Amino acid sequence: MGGVVGAALLTVAYGFIFRSAMEIEISNIFAMAGISAVGALISMVGDLAASAIKRNYEIKDYGTLIPGHGGIVDRFGSVIFTAPTIFLLALYLI
Repeated sequence: MGGVVGAALLTVAYGFIFRSAMEIEISNIFAMAGISAVGALISMVGDLAASAIKRNYEIKDYGTLIPGHGGIVDRFGSVIFTAPTIFLLALYLI
């Protein structure tokens, strides 16, 4: 849960630091903080879903392209869920 809180706090901090450069309102900063927190939470869900699939099919790795890592799908498991969620939240909230 620390990642969720950290994502929101860093988004608020960066939002206020770069507010004039991004030309955004304060309300948008807090909307982006919420989106960041949801994105951090959903990325954990994506990682857990990928791990659950591997456990169900008794697969240790999805590939060997990156030695020492679980494979390409492990690198992008969280992004598969996170990217569409962040896109939709940004589309409707900002």
